[in-house]
Amino acid sequence: MDIISQLQEQVNAIAALAFNTFGSLQRDAPPVRLSPNYPEPPANPTEDSANFPDQPKLMSAALVKAAKQFDALVAALPSSEGGEEAQLRRIAELQAENNAVGQELQKQLEAAEKELKQVQELFSQATDNCLNLKKPD
Repeated sequence: MDIISQLQEQVNAIAALAFNTFGSLQRDAPPVRLSPNYPEPPANPTEDSANFPDQPKLMSAALVKAAKQFDALVAALPSSEGGEEAQLRRIAELQAENNAVGQELQKQLEAAEKELKQVQELFSQATDNCLNLKKPD
């Protein structure tokens, strides 16, 4: 898998982790009294809320690990040597090479089509000769 695809997958993984982290925190966070003017919120103890203090630490560790993996992938990207001018020269070189290869392939295609036409003509002649050799019944 190329580096760009790996980066895309890592971004998707980070997004999924963030989505799940925020959703879990929102769902499992204990109620908090916003103001002394409001009544005390009802406590809804669940079995998952017992692990709530550990969840943010685990989730943030997973996010940090994913971010570090992303940074490692970014560091593995090839650097741009020589700036924009060098890149433009390299693009021009690659386009010229592509054009040369394209012309060579076009020549080979034309030669193959010519050879195919010759083979078809020879096959047609051979079948005509075979039909002409048969005696009428």
